[in-house]
Parts: sequence; C-alpha cells; structure tokens
Amino acid sequence: MGKILIDDMIIKSVTPFVVNLSAKSNWFFISVEGDDGIRGYGEATLYGWETLQLAYLERLSANVIGVSVELALTQARVQPASPGGLVANSVISALEQALTDVRARAAGKPLHDTLGSPQRAAIRTYANINRRTEDRTPEGFAASARDALAQGYRAVKIAPFDRVVPDELGSALSRSHIDAGIERIYATRDAIGPDVDLLVDCHWRFDEATAASVLRELERAKLFWFECPISESPENYPALARLRNIAHRVGTRLAGAEQQIGVAGFRPFIEGGLLDVVMPDVKYAGGYAEMLRIAELCERNGVAFSPHNPTGPVCTLASLQVCAVAPGFLILEHQVGESRLYYDVLRGDHPAMAHGCFEVPGAPGLGVDLDEEVMRAHPYRPLSSVRDPRLG
Repeated sequence: MGKILIDDMIIKSVTPFVVNLSAKSNWFFISVEGDDGIRGYGEATLYGWETLQLAYLERLSANVIGVSVELALTQARVQPASPGGLVANSVISALEQALTDVRARAAGKPLHDTLGSPQRAAIRTYANINRRTEDRTPEGFAASARDALAQGYRAVKIAPFDRVVPDELGSALSRSHIDAGIERIYATRDAIGPDVDLLVDCHWRFDEATAASVLRELERAKLFWFECPISESPENYPALARLRNIAHRVGTRLAGAEQQIGVAGFRPFIEGGLLDVVMPDVKYAGGYAEMLRIAELCERNGVAFSPHNPTGPVCTLASLQVCAVAPGFLILEHQVGESRLYYDVLRGDHPAMAHGCFEVPGAPGLGVDLDEEVMRAHPYRPLSSVRDPRLG
C-alpha cells in the first residue's frame, strides 16, 4: 500500500510560512501537500532574504504542483552555478526536504529509515548560545554557558568577536574588540570547566595573520574547534590550509564551509585538506540526499561531518534524521533559547536532550508537524539587522 501511495501521490500545493520571532530573525518554512492530504516540511531560513526566496519559490512551485512526488524530487536538485546563489538553493533544499518528508510519511517510516541504515539512535549536540546571550560581557557569556550545561548540553559554542570586520583590522579599536572576544572565551572556559567542549565561531571576521595570532592566544582555552576564521573564497584556500596547520599545533580543529552548495561546493575543502570539519547545512547544501553525499565524501577523506543548524526546529529535526545515518558524524549544532516559538510552532514532541544528545525521532517522516495557526500569528517582518555584508 505504501508503494502505491508514493508512486501515485500528486503534489497538490506548496505553501511558504515566514515566521517572525525577533528583530534579528525570521524562519522560512515550506509545506508540501499531496493529493491524499499527507504533508511534509522543509526549512530554508536565510535571514534578510525572505522576499527573494518567496519569489523563487513561486517560480519553482509551478514545476512541481500537479506532478508526482518522485518526479517533483527530480526538480529539487541543487544548482551550485545558479545565478540565484544561496537564495535559490535554499528554496531548492527546503523543497527537497519537504518532498522527502512526504515520501517517508506515505511509507509510514521515520525519515531516516528511508535515507539509509541507521548508525546511531542518539545524536551528540552542542549548544549554540550566541543569539540568546544578550549580555555580551564575559560574565554574560559565562552565565549563558552555565545555563546550557544545566539544560543537559555537554558542549557549547560562542561567537565572541562582536564588531570585528576584516577591512578594519590593524586599528586600535579593532584590536580592542578582538581582546574583548578573547576575554569572553576564557570566561566561558572558566565557567564550563575543562571537561566540556568549547567551540568558537569567528564568522569570517579575520585575515590570515590575525586568525593565526588569535589561534595562538587561545591555546590555553583548549578549543574543540575554531570556526570560519577567514573568508572561504577560492583565493583564501592556501591560507585556510596554513591556518589548519596552526590549529593543529595549538591542539584544535579548523571548521567551516557552512554556506557551500552541494558536493561540488564542498569538494575543495574536503579533498584539498583545508578543514578538519565541514559543516553542511540541510537548508542550503541540497537537502537530505546531497547532505549524505557530502558525508560520504568526508568519510573517504578523513574529514569530520558536523551539520550547521543555527535556525528553526524543522532544520533541527531534518539534521537529526541525516545524522542518524551519516558516516563520519562528529557533533550537531543546536541554537539554544532564542525564542519560545521554537517549541510553540511544533505539533508533536521535540526530541529530548539527555547526556548531551538528542534522541532520533521515531515517528513517521520528520517526526513532528507545524502548527499553522501559530505560524500565521507571527507573520513576516523585515529585519532591523542582518549580517554585515563584509563577512562571508
């Protein structure tokens, strides 16, 4: 019966939901409905680009409404060379997620069971505490980190280098911002103790020389990894390789590549020895199928696979499904405490946190539904602040 449903199901509708949760954040979800009423969900959150995403989704939907799920999946393939760039591929990735969810629900199976052989039932997860840490003093970071530990996390990530930008490096003011970031890191390390993993995200704020200097200054912090120190554009590939060597000398890993698209986008970082950890995002990299191809490439080359997941709950649930079957998995990101809406938009139970791990959902498909009434009560709003365009 499941096979008949999957083969015969026609896509009836593709519906976007842009949910505002703060002046800094909108979530972008997609719901796909089959003609038998089965719905699947995907996430495409890309802060500040929602209106362009909506325009591209309207265009893409015309190609999938009225066709079968399997045929629609052939339309949901990432296009790394697309003029639409990350905007277009975020929509494609979300559509692939939603279609794959529909297919799994129609088969009555948890989504990970349709992706491959499960390798783990619990997914090690770190708390990204950056957005919820409004007190940006060292004491504020320390308190936020302690709270994450109280919630059961055993690894914490911060992005402490506020107001540092590459084209202002070398000024006294920039140096003071870097020193403030280093102070936040050591305060967080002191708060969580030596046995909890500490990850630092730099958001591409440095040049090579500054990143190398900061890495050396942080040796005593015993970082689990040092993430996105410099722009990942091709001209910086040799610099990334050199920074990776410095990271090894001070006892840490170099991580990054969160905005790359498809296997082609990740190949230079994985095969070129540029990073120890790559961070594909199911919202951008191409959905489930492409995430697993990236994980397989990582395994063949001895690079760790650690999905990027700093946004909404659909991305979390989708990432858990991928991590359940992906080879070479290291640890999953989770944005902690940004908004109560994270739980309110769900119909169904979010996986429980225990001993630093989330359980893999066992219900059919993604494992939860979205509450449309709650989402419509928090409609799209233009954001008052987005990432500095000089970063990335």
